[in-house]
Amino acid sequence: MLVQSRSQTQSSVVDSSKPQIDYDIVIVGGGIVGATLACGLKDSGLKITIIESQQPEVAISKKQAYALTLQTGRILKSIGVWDEIITKITTFYQISLSDSDYPRVVEFLSTDLGTDELGYVGEHGIILSAMYEFLAECPNVSWQCPASLKNVDYHPDFVEIEIENQGNLNTFYSKIVVAADGSKSRLREEAGIKTHGWKYWQSCIAMTIKTEKSHQNIAFERFWPSGPMGVLPLPGNRCQVVWTAPHAEAQALKELDETEFLKLLEYRTGGLLGKLELLSDRYVYPVQLMQSDRYIQHRLALVGDAAHCCHPVGGQGLNMGIRDAGALADVLKIADQKGEDIGQKRVLKRYEGWRQKENLIVLGLTDFLDRTFSGDWTLKVSLRRLGLGVLTKVQIFRYLALRLMTGLIGRAPKINY
Repeated sequence: MLVQSRSQTQSSVVDSSKPQIDYDIVIVGGGIVGATLACGLKDSGLKITIIESQQPEVAISKKQAYALTLQTGRILKSIGVWDEIITKITTFYQISLSDSDYPRVVEFLSTDLGTDELGYVGEHGIILSAMYEFLAECPNVSWQCPASLKNVDYHPDFVEIEIENQGNLNTFYSKIVVAADGSKSRLREEAGIKTHGWKYWQSCIAMTIKTEKSHQNIAFERFWPSGPMGVLPLPGNRCQVVWTAPHAEAQALKELDETEFLKLLEYRTGGLLGKLELLSDRYVYPVQLMQSDRYIQHRLALVGDAAHCCHPVGGQGLNMGIRDAGALADVLKIADQKGEDIGQKRVLKRYEGWRQKENLIVLGLTDFLDRTFSGDWTLKVSLRRLGLGVLTKVQIFRYLALRLMTGLIGRAPKINY
């Protein structure tokens, strides 16, 4: 068993004297969310180590790109990594929302929100590389890499963590462990934290393409009866495509002859981008909605996909995780400044109360969008096209929709004080 979870009743808590604490915080998972948390605590004085199973060059090689909200940009700027990222990613100023072949298109502009831009699109390797370089200059942050967890014991005053690193077993002690280890988080499962949600009837097929025509820094979201398709602008006349379809259709699209696939993709994008060229493999992965019943327990906190997963429509998944990391950094930093024990449940409850409800709203929104804009029932088609008409004509609805899409609704992490 990876984690030996202890109930917080007096009879079941491990009775042992407190050893020398090696770290204030142990982060399990060195992906973007885990790295964001570490970056956010750079000036806190807290001693941090990150346990990551992959070598850095492998971790940054993932071929994926993400839509980044305005709030995410502000968080990454506040922790000090944004300047290294912004010059290598795309800023978009317009979002084009449409329903299959329906001629009415909703065009969201940055002027609708009163901002200079509406969001960004960044590639995984660029974002993570910038964070790794930043953390290399942080004396309070160390790495256990490549390493895997063998055992975790939760004690009243500390967490005992055993890892295997290059064939060697090492044990160290921390005030808190943070699970940033993804949707199949073993820390969450072995701690007995239950989840609720469902697997969708859809899978996503993702790829990078080169376009004949300029994308003009516009992010496209087009809804089809089988599922939504997002086309995100990247530097150099490239785009990231996230195409949602029923499982069998997605698998068939992956296996389709490249020429035929590109013809279909050109049709699905309405010819707006001209002739298309595949620059990557086509990756297929299933889609699910998941929310953890709890985000914390004694000396454990969940962030990112370890706590929740959502439908990819609207590109909210990574942004939710980055806001988790920013919020947890806020809570831990303030608690430490007040002399509180950062691993105590009453401290971690502040993080859970902040993020769990906000994430539930986003999960509900993405589920609503997928269910509303998927399917070809006559009533459903009529209602969603009525909705597009309302968004086209009523400014306040456009404004509120953009506030949700850009992450500007809800409490924002401060991080720097």
